[in-house]
Amino acid sequence: MRSGRGTALVCALGAAVCALSVALVITVGQAGIGVADVWRVVVERLGGADAGLSPIREGIVWELRLPRALLAAVCGAGLGLCGAVLQSLLRNPLADPFVLGVSSGASTGAVSVVVLGVGGGALSLSAGAFVGAALSFALVLLLAHTSGGTTDRVLLSGIAAMQLFSALTSLIVFLSADAEQTRGVLFWLLGSLGSASWVEVAVGAGALALALAVCLARAHALDAFAFGPEAAAALGVRVRRMRLALLLVTALLTAVLVSSAGAIGFVGLVLPHAARALTGPAHRRLLPVTALLGALFLVWVDTAARTLLAPRELPVGVATSLLGVPAFVLILHRGRRGRSAHGTAGAGL
Repeated sequence: MRSGRGTALVCALGAAVCALSVALVITVGQAGIGVADVWRVVVERLGGADAGLSPIREGIVWELRLPRALLAAVCGAGLGLCGAVLQSLLRNPLADPFVLGVSSGASTGAVSVVVLGVGGGALSLSAGAFVGAALSFALVLLLAHTSGGTTDRVLLSGIAAMQLFSALTSLIVFLSADAEQTRGVLFWLLGSLGSASWVEVAVGAGALALALAVCLARAHALDAFAFGPEAAAALGVRVRRMRLALLLVTALLTAVLVSSAGAIGFVGLVLPHAARALTGPAHRRLLPVTALLGALFLVWVDTAARTLLAPRELPVGVATSLLGVPAFVLILHRGRRGRSAHGTAGAGL
């Protein structure tokens, strides 16, 4: 599986499993829709024969469940990709897409639009979230640059921005939101794919494709960063320029995803570790496999979140955290056992 052909085969198989999973999760629910119905609706919408379904059932497939499942796949893939890049770029196994303060900034932007009416109606919730995320990342870059621009300074700047914008969000909700606004905002802040639209799917998929292409083109630089900035510079990598470019790509992708789905945690933290166990550290293999695992994970977790407690819906960010914490603990223990085994073997030589 570590060869190029093996990686291509795994990616092709993973893409097929993702497509099948999307088709299957659309059938899960009370409407009694089968995979064949999903296929007929898709064919009809692409210009084929009439699906033969009632307008309500056709709307459930095309307007509700299919864009939601596709947005879940896009968000899972994107968050996993960003996590894999940041963990190598910052040389920190606990780095995830929200370490740069992007999520908290998006939350502040969204709350400002909903509660304070910032933009006078010209900004949607998603647009406000994107603006907030961009402002937060700009602050992180400014703080990191003025304090030296090293990896640890980027992390510390991200933590500072995260705390600042989280406090601003809480302050806005506390001072200005009524009970109904508070419930709606909190549900979005905990992650929700319930308002998925085809526009959000298209924007998210485009951002994901661009980010994946950029990161794959710089896979060798990411491999070099894993050994530290000095080693990367010795291998011909322009460290500051490359770090800034990759941070910008991951921040913009995270901003797009968070503006559509809210804060969904643990996907970018856990999935890169799971993919690394399958593929090894080489990023040309790691990045696409992480994206596929993230897509599969979030598609099924979101399906569980919307159906297990029906008619109530569990915020998908809560579901990913409930599953992500035990999975991360398992990964930590497996890594510890692996290091212990290597240490024992080395001592015996």
